[in-house]
Amino acid sequence: MVLKKEYVLLVDENDNALGLCEKMEAHEKALLHRAFSVLLFNEKKELLLQQRATTKYHCGGKWTNTCCSHPQPDESTEQAAKRRLKEEMGIDCDLKKAFDFVYKAALDNELTEYEYDHVFIGVFSGTPIINKDEVKDWRYLSLAEIEKEIAKNPDGFTPWFKNILEKLTNKHLPK
Repeated sequence: MVLKKEYVLLVDENDNALGLCEKMEAHEKALLHRAFSVLLFNEKKELLLQQRATTKYHCGGKWTNTCCSHPQPDESTEQAAKRRLKEEMGIDCDLKKAFDFVYKAALDNELTEYEYDHVFIGVFSGTPIINKDEVKDWRYLSLAEIEKEIAKNPDGFTPWFKNILEKLTNKHLPK
């Protein structure tokens, strides 16, 4: 069986496209690339978290935001966010761009995440239909509950999710 190579879009600090790179190479060499993160809140303003599958190439078993990934070379970041949300969580809903930021974090397996992350917010109050190849578990928690859990077990959460929470303000939350 031949595995299909996945590519990411390399960008500069202003999110200008520089070219394509194989995804693992970008993480091995700490090359800045475009990514997105989705946060879905229910009617109680609780955030839908996912626990990454333990088989993921990095951060397996850690809790994180609802969905995150990289856009394909031929799609917009918002299109990619909607596509991956459906693929990982079985959810199709409207998303609104909240903010973006650049972060760099050393990961397990001698990989580095260096991303220009576009953060999208949406509303969903149902039960996700998770893809077990991507997601081990899910739950809704309030932001206060998440902060308490991170304080007790910071290594149980992905580095980009902790960065997002630091930047998330009330103006980003759904009304």
